[in-house]
Amino acid sequence: MPDADLAEEELEITGRITTASNATFLARIGSVSVVYKPIAGERPLWDFPDGDLACREVAAYLVSQVFGWNIVPRTWLREGPLGAGMVQLWQDVDPEQDAVDLVPAGAVPAEGWRHVFNGMDNQDRSVTLIHEDSPALRRMAVFDIVVNNADRKGAHVLAMADGHRHGVDHGLTFHNEHKLRTVLWGWLGDELTADELDGIDRVRAQLDGELGAALAELLTSREITALADRCDRLRRNGRFPAPHGHMPAVPWPLF
Repeated sequence: MPDADLAEEELEITGRITTASNATFLARIGSVSVVYKPIAGERPLWDFPDGDLACREVAAYLVSQVFGWNIVPRTWLREGPLGAGMVQLWQDVDPEQDAVDLVPAGAVPAEGWRHVFNGMDNQDRSVTLIHEDSPALRRMAVFDIVVNNADRKGAHVLAMADGHRHGVDHGLTFHNEHKLRTVLWGWLGDELTADELDGIDRVRAQLDGELGAALAELLTSREITALADRCDRLRRNGRFPAPHGHMPAVPWPLF
């Protein structure tokens, strides 16, 4: 469907996603399935209080586009039955795949997975949080560092049948203070690849051009400056960073 039709044709709500913290609906625009998050349904948070989560979701999509890795599905702002909000193309995930998982302690697969941390489940059993060791998920981890994602839960990683991984739920991004909370810590200290460094360079360069101009309609100038600083720091260090600061390093719940 052309972009003009996605922005203007009637948006019909077909269901509600009750596990979401903010009002989140399944909807259709013609034959196209989408997710609709009206701004009126956003719940203010102490560190993201301004009712602008929808704008941050669109900003994350724009940065994803410049990275060129197709991490964030097509996302835009438009009117809907409950007012203006974020709309995102629905993705049909592969139910047989999990890119992030909890396994019994000591049961981490020998290959293809990264250890994040050990803990106890709600039945006092020792468990280990792991995620797959794949180029697609590494790219998502780099993206999260750059956009300062404060809420990369396991359920926000969509495993597609062809091996691609989409990331969703990017309302808690782009804060000018360090807020990185993610389950994707498995590459801590590893060197970034040439492909990953090139992606960072593309974003940084376009912050002085079309991307920066588009983000200025969605984020504050302080947030854009902080975004540029994160690109510069990550490019300079050339490695996946370690957690730091007083905030928890992982979101809660994990999934």
